[in-house]
Amino acid sequence: MVITRKDVEYIAHLSRLEITEQEAEQYTKELSDILEHINRLSKLNTDNVEPTYFTMDMKNVTRSDVVKPSIDKQKVFVAAPSIENNGFKVPKII
Repeated sequence: MVITRKDVEYIAHLSRLEITEQEAEQYTKELSDILEHINRLSKLNTDNVEPTYFTMDMKNVTRSDVVKPSIDKQKVFVAAPSIENNGFKVPKII
């Protein structure tokens, strides 16, 4: 598929972009080159190629949960401006 200058101007108009004559020529060539490359890629035989979901091997880096002592709630609540139902009470924000 070849992109024409008219196509580029129409796309620019839809996008509410103001482009110069020089930019219109440049974008016409670049978009045509991109579409030509995509056309060549679509012709490749990929019947025996497994889909690639990630470019690198993925593995989860996890650790087992270990229960450790935490900060005493009463010490934390001392600095709180307001407490309700064993938690911080904050103003409603809409």
